[in-house]
Amino acid sequence: MPTNILMPALSPTMEKGNLAKWLKKEGDRIKSGDVIAEIETDKATMEVEAVDEGVLAKIVVPEGTADVPVNQLIGLIAAEGEDAKAVASGAAAAGKPAAVPAAAPEAPQAAAPQAAAPAAVEAKAPPAQPQPVPPAPAALANGHAGGGRIFASPLARRMAKSAGIDIASIQGSGPHGRIVEQDVKAAMASGTARAAAQPAAAPAAAAQAPKAAAPVGMSDETVKKLFEPGSFTEVPHDGMRKTIARRLTEAKATIPHFYLSLDCHLDALLKLREEINAAAPKDNDGKPTYKLSVNDFVIKALALSLMRVPEANVSWTDSAMLKHKHADVGVAVSIPGGLITPIVRQAETKTLSTISNEMKDFAARAKSRKLKPQEYEGGTSAVSNLGMFGINNFSAVINPPHATILAVGAGEKRVVVKDGAPAVATMMSVTLSTDHRAVDGALGAQLLQAFKTLIENPMAMLV
Repeated sequence: MPTNILMPALSPTMEKGNLAKWLKKEGDRIKSGDVIAEIETDKATMEVEAVDEGVLAKIVVPEGTADVPVNQLIGLIAAEGEDAKAVASGAAAAGKPAAVPAAAPEAPQAAAPQAAAPAAVEAKAPPAQPQPVPPAPAALANGHAGGGRIFASPLARRMAKSAGIDIASIQGSGPHGRIVEQDVKAAMASGTARAAAQPAAAPAAAAQAPKAAAPVGMSDETVKKLFEPGSFTEVPHDGMRKTIARRLTEAKATIPHFYLSLDCHLDALLKLREEINAAAPKDNDGKPTYKLSVNDFVIKALALSLMRVPEANVSWTDSAMLKHKHADVGVAVSIPGGLITPIVRQAETKTLSTISNEMKDFAARAKSRKLKPQEYEGGTSAVSNLGMFGINNFSAVINPPHATILAVGAGEKRVVVKDGAPAVATMMSVTLSTDHRAVDGALGAQLLQAFKTLIENPMAMLV
């Protein structure tokens, strides 16, 4: 019996990915553990390994295909003794049922362009009826049938509420039937979800729904008309840029930010850093085994501060506050086309040299998009440092599920008052962005004061 190769879920939140490259050709013999394809997400490129031996009989989804849903059939492996050609010739018939669970959620999206032509939508509705099996698991996963909890993203809930749609009537296409943004848009366009909640007003409400959900601002075409033809180059957004835009828009729309700033004296830290780096042991090539940066101290200081003020080491959910036992600190890293935030896990337990070497490895692999999802998803807080670009003060946007993020400016010589007299000192401005639902002003101030104490007395980070 042939083995189906399905589009893998590289992380719990992944819904689709790009099939970047096939590393095996049809007819190639495959062993368990062989890397057969590369999958691209918005942040990383991952390898797909074969789990069975045999011959790659059929490539169902060609390389270069974008937005392939998770669990969709992408290829077939003929088992030992099977006729690979026979398997390949039957791939179309075998592939359709295997791909239905992933492809079925696309049906509501197909109706979106037809919102202006109700007759066309109705005409297409009957062919969708012979697919009753795929919706059933999603309905059960969302609790629709049993009246249990309905799984939906915060953005989907907000859009449904704004449009007056009963979210329980929407079929989810995300992992385990989770309702996502595209499901709400599809329901708004088709009018089916609104009709379930408000039968009498369904036609008028459905017609108004797209307008209610339309973003405020000028359309693409309106913006382009403001510029002279030929005076610009149009560069389509890639997956990473779209994801960054979506997440930051959601963060600013749903998280009540507030900001706290203070200045830290850096002279003691810079002196200690110089001494530690000078004493670093050499490897066989005569190179130091580590070289600490100011950012390494910042990461460690924030982690220890979160342990000293545990009430600030939290994540907000609608039903509860998650109090974390460790400080997993994300660090914003600039990469071509955007940024990514690899996470130093349990940073409070690690030495400065370990943090330094870990960050160098993360930065190198991030630029080639080789980070694994577990290396950049989650975390309890984050650091964004623009000091190396000469920026002395800025505010960062919180990246859910974090409740805080620390924006770090450049260390610079300033005239300060010391012992009642003007003096020159190296100062660094930092700004803490906090989620006011989870971290109040006084609590945020305690966290920032704990950070300042560690930065100005860096020996405390070594014990």
